[in-house]
Amino acid sequence: MTETEAPAPRLILVAGASGSGKSRLARASGCLAFRLDDFYFDADYPGHVLTDYGIIDWDDAASWNAAAAVAALDALLTEGEVEVPDYSISESRTIGRHTVVLSDCECVVAEGVFAIELLPHLREAGIPATPIYLDRPGWLVFGLRLRRDLAGKRKPPRVLLRRGLALWRAQPGLKRRAVTAGFHPFSMRRALRAIGDGQ
Repeated sequence: MTETEAPAPRLILVAGASGSGKSRLARASGCLAFRLDDFYFDADYPGHVLTDYGIIDWDDAASWNAAAAVAALDALLTEGEVEVPDYSISESRTIGRHTVVLSDCECVVAEGVFAIELLPHLREAGIPATPIYLDRPGWLVFGLRLRRDLAGKRKPPRVLLRRGLALWRAQPGLKRRAVTAGFHPFSMRRALRAIGDGQ
């Protein structure tokens, strides 16, 4: 790096249960927020896995385009901007595109359901990232997720309730998997402090 070159922006990768507040953390961090959930495949993608009750399993990594997410983050960090999809959860498809611009931001918070799966892809691509797992009580996450999904009419209420209960039961296993992958579990307050301190 020359004396006139600015340091490369930090990439913070935030994992956590669906509804745990990852998007809120990204917005409150003071960093540029990057939505990994915009990289879902459309509903007609042939590689989707179905749940036991016959709908697409949107919590299976097969429903998500990891290669496109890595390429977009690489372009953002090296070129300063990138065009990414606008994905509609309620419609299960991409409905447009938008441009993410780094500007003078010194850090990027990339958050989404598949952050754990993304970490090894970033390492393979040589993109350094600080992995954080947003660790909040299961009952709180269940309530926040149900309120968010009902307000956004993401899926029919019966589906949201069944999915929410299944995700609540799976949350301890998700945390164990994140820690094994190298993520550091933090509360919302500690996560904000860690990001602000440059950890």
